[in-house]
Amino acid sequence: MDTANQDRARIILHIDMDAFFAAIEQRDNPDIRGLPVIISGDPNMRSVVSTCSYEAREFGIYSSMPSKTALRLCPQGVFIKPRINYYKEVAEGIFNIYRSWTDWVEPLSLDEAFLDMTCNKYGVGSGIEIAVKLKETIRRETGLTCSAGVSFNKFLAKIASDYQKPNGLTVINEDNYQGILDEMAVSKFFGVGKVTAEKLNRRGIYKGSDLRRMSEKDLCDIMNLRGSVIYRNIRGIDTRPVEPDRERKSVGKESTLKYDVQSKDLLPYFEHEARQLSKQLQRKNIRGYTVTIKIKYSDFTVCTRRMTCSESIQSLNEIMEAVKYLLENNKLEEKPVRLVGVYLSKINAGQISGNKEKTQYEQLSLF
Repeated sequence: MDTANQDRARIILHIDMDAFFAAIEQRDNPDIRGLPVIISGDPNMRSVVSTCSYEAREFGIYSSMPSKTALRLCPQGVFIKPRINYYKEVAEGIFNIYRSWTDWVEPLSLDEAFLDMTCNKYGVGSGIEIAVKLKETIRRETGLTCSAGVSFNKFLAKIASDYQKPNGLTVINEDNYQGILDEMAVSKFFGVGKVTAEKLNRRGIYKGSDLRRMSEKDLCDIMNLRGSVIYRNIRGIDTRPVEPDRERKSVGKESTLKYDVQSKDLLPYFEHEARQLSKQLQRKNIRGYTVTIKIKYSDFTVCTRRMTCSESIQSLNEIMEAVKYLLENNKLEEKPVRLVGVYLSKINAGQISGNKEKTQYEQLSLF
């Protein structure tokens, strides 16, 4: 059997819990079932929506929307402060259900994961049957619903889980995958953002079928290296394995400020985030090489700057040395700022040197 046929013999599931945080709150409190539930901080303060129930989405509310905007759109909404630790406990129970079927579970977040069921513990050879049984078990043991996508690779399984929500089950197989991809809007392909979609639209490229007529070179001219991935995806090709031990790619802390702050006055706010980040890194014995700072202005435009150090770092002083360098060597727009964040990537876990030399900066690059 050649590689292509082997890949298409796989049984890959993508499971996405439906409005996870909001659904937990509705499950636990019968009085708010059927109501527009919005998980966020105080809507009268500077906060954003974490997630919301499907009833709230009918009002145009979505994740990351300012809570004040959500309140204006849905004044009758039930605003609930997130209980992250509790949600993690519920998620752990759901992941235990996954692992009762297969060890090949790749978490993407608390509420979604890829599962490779090709050689599952129960010997079930039908992806549909597996998905039905998983959905029933999750519903029975947690009282929550999920949407499942079944296919022969991760890309198609993720598309399938988004196809019918909530409580959906969609199968994309050898017979229907090309028709589904050809009809998809270009903006639905992972890696095609708003700007790229508009660029493609100006060239008369609106659907997957239009993308499929383009050469790989033309796609790369528009989307750089991402063009090669899109070229393969539109043909249903994705050979990525499910990675149960995938290393975390970045760790970060960010906060929405109570009041807008001018760019020149941001250092103390970055230091607060860096301190929280350093504590997390030390607690988990993590080091990293690349520091990224994030700034969201009052008009909601976002600026990021990053740099890579010659040695891995972890302490507050090391992180702040990089943050100061980025702030001093990049001209920031002089307009009010509503959010700041600090991230560390190129992670190395459990490799802490007792004789670390002073960090030297190798490169400065912009996102």
